Amino acid sequence: MRLTLHYALVVAALFPTVASLAARNAAPALSPPVTIDIGSRLELFVDDFLIERMDGTQLKLHEAQPAGIALRFDRPWEGSFSGYITVIKDEDRFRMYYRGLATAGKDGSTNECTCYAESADGIRWTKPDLGQFDLLGSRSNNIVLAHAAPFSHNFAPFLDTRPGIPSSEKFKALAGTSGSGLVAFASGDGLRWRKMRNAPVLTKGAFDSQNVAFWSEVEQCYVAYFRTWTSGEFQGFRTVSRATSTNFLDWSAPVEMSFGDTPREHLYTSQTHPYYRAPHIYIATPMRFLPGRKALTDEQAASLGVNAGYASDCADAVFMSSRGGNRYTRTFMEAFIRPGPDLGNWASRAGMTAQGVVPTGPTEMSLYKQAHYAQPSAHLARYTLRTDGFASVNAPYRGGEMLTKPLKFSGRELVINFATSAAGGVKVELQDADGNPLPGFALADAREQIGDEIERVVRWNPNADLSKLSGQPVRLRFVMKDADVYSIRFRP
Repeated sequence: MRLTLHYALVVAALFPTVASLAARNAAPALSPPVTIDIGSRLELFVDDFLIERMDGTQLKLHEAQPAGIALRFDRPWEGSFSGYITVIKDEDRFRMYYRGLATAGKDGSTNECTCYAESADGIRWTKPDLGQFDLLGSRSNNIVLAHAAPFSHNFAPFLDTRPGIPSSEKFKALAGTSGSGLVAFASGDGLRWRKMRNAPVLTKGAFDSQNVAFWSEVEQCYVAYFRTWTSGEFQGFRTVSRATSTNFLDWSAPVEMSFGDTPREHLYTSQTHPYYRAPHIYIATPMRFLPGRKALTDEQAASLGVNAGYASDCADAVFMSSRGGNRYTRTFMEAFIRPGPDLGNWASRAGMTAQGVVPTGPTEMSLYKQAHYAQPSAHLARYTLRTDGFASVNAPYRGGEMLTKPLKFSGRELVINFATSAAGGVKVELQDADGNPLPGFALADAREQIGDEIERVVRWNPNADLSKLSGQPVRLRFVMKDADVYSIRFRP
């Protein structure tokens, strides 16, 4: 009996049952998918944050369209090396800040000043006589900071949206070089500026670029994005690091930004800022710099009047996004704004966008880019996109689908920003978290959306109220043909 029992135990150990083998070899149980609570906020398709699967569709980067000259750097204190521009929408006024510099020199030279322009619509700009600083023998100028080297080199203001800030600190700015560190400035009117502290607030960085900051509504802190180098000490690639602060004076240690699984490139600026319609999404339009990549012949450079030393490089603008933390998403490696057929934009550093994307019409937003840098014809160009129109889920004529991850929303209707051809269309199916069509919201119930609108309310048959699904995990299935969907929002 003992031998028999022993034998049975040995056999069981050596030859496990089929059931136990199946249990051992079975795939691990899948965790339930994480549900993303989007509430009633606007969501853009600039990344795959909401996307579970695409079949025949793709994320598509859209081209900003040239819209003419916004501003010429034609004052004696401005000139060919004007740059590092910031554009801010302040209620019913647009404000612009930029470096004035007629001749090239060392970063932070005494020849630099900070200039100001303003506009009622973001399209037509004027340079007011502010009378604050004596320059070239006159106070009749548009200068808001002068005789303050090195801070006019890269003075970068922002409108502080932190709740409860004193009116005297409505505007803030960072400025400085590696020698000075970044110093914090404040202003109540955006015209008269003062240092918040004599000592720099950030010292670990190269800072040889436009260093930008803002109050993050989603992260509940100030965030700063500034120039560092991948190998330190101005070696390797120009890149971006980030620090955070609760009071704009005491900052965390810098952390280098990650760009995902993408090749290294020289990113000269970051121009990172919260998108004005969806501040939880940060938009970045860096200048991609290609040192030593010469596009102009010597004869072309001479005919354009390109300053010596600025004809052997080229640059363009690229697009990135971030949802906070030290990670950028580079969904698109292609150029966002190409130099184009204008030879003057194939000189060095002519791909530098201004900080700030602003609304300039009910269906239009504008961004701005330097043109003809280091040339007598230096100016700022305006570009336009449709509202939310950085990127889209795009379907070709043959059609395709996109399925979202499980979402929770609040509201009673779904609004989409979309465009189709005359032959194209978009249908939306609502599913439960497991992918089963919800009664009344299946594809067969969906009305096809045809047209081109910034805000189209999606309908089903019968005209059902989505509020009964509010707070429940749902998936959105988009079935599309020759169409783009730029953004979505559930609203009350």
